[in-house]
Amino acid sequence: MRACRLSLLVAAALSVAASPCAAAAFDPGPWRQDYAQLKQALEREYANLAWFASPQGGVDLPALDRATARALDSAENDAQAERALRDFVAGFGDGHFSFVPSLQPPAAEPVAAPPPADARRLDPAAGCAALGYDGGDARVPFSLPFESLPGFHLLDDGIAGPFRSGLMVTAQGARIGVVRLKEFSRESYPSLCVAAWADPEVVRAGDAQAWRSRLRARIDDDWYGALEAQLKRLAALGAQALIVDVGRNGGGDDSGDIATRLFTRKPLHSSPLLVSQSPTAAGYLDEQLDNLAQARGFGPDAQAIQVLDQQTERLRAARTDAREGRCDLSWVWRERRDWNGGHCRRLVEAGSAGGPLDNLPAGAYGNARVAKRLHWPIQMDDHWGAWDGPLYVLTDARTFSAAEMFAATLRNNGVARTLGQRTGGDGCGFMLSVEPLTLQRSRLRLRMPNCVRLRSDGSDEVAGIAPDLPLPPREGENARARAQRAIAAVVADWPARFGGAGR
Repeated sequence: MRACRLSLLVAAALSVAASPCAAAAFDPGPWRQDYAQLKQALEREYANLAWFASPQGGVDLPALDRATARALDSAENDAQAERALRDFVAGFGDGHFSFVPSLQPPAAEPVAAPPPADARRLDPAAGCAALGYDGGDARVPFSLPFESLPGFHLLDDGIAGPFRSGLMVTAQGARIGVVRLKEFSRESYPSLCVAAWADPEVVRAGDAQAWRSRLRARIDDDWYGALEAQLKRLAALGAQALIVDVGRNGGGDDSGDIATRLFTRKPLHSSPLLVSQSPTAAGYLDEQLDNLAQARGFGPDAQAIQVLDQQTERLRAARTDAREGRCDLSWVWRERRDWNGGHCRRLVEAGSAGGPLDNLPAGAYGNARVAKRLHWPIQMDDHWGAWDGPLYVLTDARTFSAAEMFAATLRNNGVARTLGQRTGGDGCGFMLSVEPLTLQRSRLRLRMPNCVRLRSDGSDEVAGIAPDLPLPPREGENARARAQRAIAAVVADWPARFGGAGR
C-alpha cells in the first residue's frame, strides 16, 4: 500500500499517467440502460402503473424516478447501482412487482432433468408430498391467539382436517364462531390429498394425467365440502356471529372469490377485472374465448346461447384492444394524473374476477358445464349459503393476493365487516403466467402483475383493504389482549350493523 502511494505521488509530481494502482472510475451507464429497459417494460406490461401514478395511488412516481436517476449517477460500484434499482421497485409497495432469483449461465454440459416420479406408485402421504402438497403448519394457528382466551373452545385443530375452528363464549354469553382460512391454495392442505387418494373415482381415473386431474377435482370438492360442514357446525352450536381469519394468508387461486359464496345467502358480485393492454393479457382473453367456445358443445339452451354470444363479442373487442390498442404511458414519469381522469391507463376490461360474468344465480341455465364457463363460482353452488349471519373478516399486514380478493369481495358487497389491520396490498397478480423480465446487462429478473381488481369505489385493490374495525397494536399489549379486543369489537358491533342479536 505504501509503495502504491509513493508511485502515485511521483506520477503526480511528474505529470504522467496515473499509476495502475488507482482504481478505474465506475461507469453507471449499463445500469442506466437497464433502468430505461425496466421503465419501458413497466409502460408495456405493468397493470398497476397508472394507479401508482395517480394521487390516489400514494406514490410520487416522478419523484421516485428522479431519485433513482440520481442514485444511479452517484453510484460508485455495482452494489450501489443495484441497490438503486431495488429501492425503485420497493418504492411501489406492490408485493407482486418484485425481483426473483437470477439465473446462472447454462452449464457447458447440461444435466437433463429426470422424469417425475409416478406418484401413484407411492403411499398416500409420500405421493401427496411428491405432488407438492405441503402442510404449511406455521400458518395453522389463528393469526390472533383466540385458543388461549378463557371461554374459547377449539373444535378442530386444522391439522387432522383442513380448517382450524372454534367457538368463543364470552362471560356475558355471546357466542362467536372463528374459522381459519390459512391459504387459498389446495397444496397447503395435504390432509385432503391423503383422504382423496383412495377415492374409487380417483383410483379408476386411467392414465397419470387423468388421475392427477381427478385427484385435484376431488380435493377441490372436499375443501369446499369441509368448509361448508364447519360453518354449519358453528351455526348448530349457536354461533351468533362469525370471524373468518385470513391473517397471514398469502393468497392462492380463484377460490379466494369462489369461497365467498359459502358465507352468505345474498347474491354476490365478483370484482371487476382489468388486464394490461399487452400481448400477455391478450393471451388470457384468448383462453376465456376458448372456454366460451367449448361451452357451446355442452348443450346450452337459447338463453345461455344469447349470453355466450354477448360475452364472446365483448371479449373479442377486448382482445383486439389488448393486441392492437396502444397509448403512451410515459407521462407517469413526468406528472401525476387522477385515477379516474379518463386518460391513458393501458388497461382493458376483462369481465370479473369470477369469469366473464360477475354474477349468476345457483343452478343458472340448468346446465353447470355451461354456467361455470361464464361465472366460475357456480361450480360450487351446492355449498353456497352455509353461513348466513353477521360476518367479520380478520386481516393483517400479511394478508395478500387471493386473501385480499376474499376480504374485498365480501366487503364490496356489504355482507361482511373487516377488522384487524390493513392488508398487505398485493391485489391482483397474474391472470396468465409469463416469464420474468430479465434486464439485459445486470441480468436481474423481475415479475410484474398483469391484472387489476377494482373495489366498489373504483380504486385498485393493490391499495390494500382497510379494516372497518381497526385493531392496531398498542404499546405494552400482547397478542392475547389484542385477540380479546377483537372479540369485544365484534360483540359491540354486530347488533347495530347487522340488526338484532345475530343468528
